[in-house]
Amino acid sequence: MDHSTSGSNGLRGLIDATRFGGAYDALPCRLDGPQWECLAPYLQPYPACTGHMPIRQGDKDRTLFFIESGTLTVHLEDAAGRMKLAVLAPGTVVGEGAFFSGQARNATVVATRDSMLWALKLARFQELSVRQPAIALELSLACAAVVVRRLNHTTMRVAVT
Repeated sequence: MDHSTSGSNGLRGLIDATRFGGAYDALPCRLDGPQWECLAPYLQPYPACTGHMPIRQGDKDRTLFFIESGTLTVHLEDAAGRMKLAVLAPGTVVGEGAFFSGQARNATVVATRDSMLWALKLARFQELSVRQPAIALELSLACAAVVVRRLNHTTMRVAVT
């Protein structure tokens, strides 16, 4: 599959995952085709092989990841080991807590099968906010809705990464 960011066609898998993924915490993004096309150059393809950790607890990175395909698990690490907090499916995001708050990552995220993610770096989001404020606002509101869904879901209460 071609994962170039040349327009919305490169994002077709991600667009479909957000619209039809079916996850309880799917990104409720209401961008139309031309808006996805404007967003595409701001995203970078990020393939994650099984076992790869795109997010590590304690890191200061502020990248937001959109999940096109695969499965990711969220783990809290402490002196006693690793506790699984959540399983993330295509069509949602991960890394929203640190992305918006500027705080260190509060959990580790592991690809439990080969996954295709799209990365949005904070600097690119800031650029998007200046050049395409309506798109940046829609992404922000959609991510906020994901956070609320996760906080309201009793078994996922601590899985805002």
